[in-house]
Amino acid sequence: MSVSVRVPPVFRPLTSGQSTVSVEGATVAQVLASLDAAYPGFSEKLLSDDGSLVRYVNVFVDDDDVRFMEGLDTVVPDGVTVSIMQAVAGGA
Repeated sequence: MSVSVRVPPVFRPLTSGQSTVSVEGATVAQVLASLDAAYPGFSEKLLSDDGSLVRYVNVFVDDDDVRFMEGLDTVVPDGVTVSIMQAVAGGA
């Protein structure tokens, strides 16, 4: 299944500056594995040592945060957009 992945500016050096790339995968885990195979370095930026998503990165399937779905096992229908976003925190 082909999906589009939106890549935030901080990770675009891994995709030669591309803001959107296409990869294959039926689940978020498969999409991220395909992303890392095509553009090495993503796994070390997105996944912790235990294989879970790192805290400072959010992944969305269309508009739904996978942390409130099935996590890395979330199904990714053909043709949808997966967005990787850096979590923003801070305050005054």
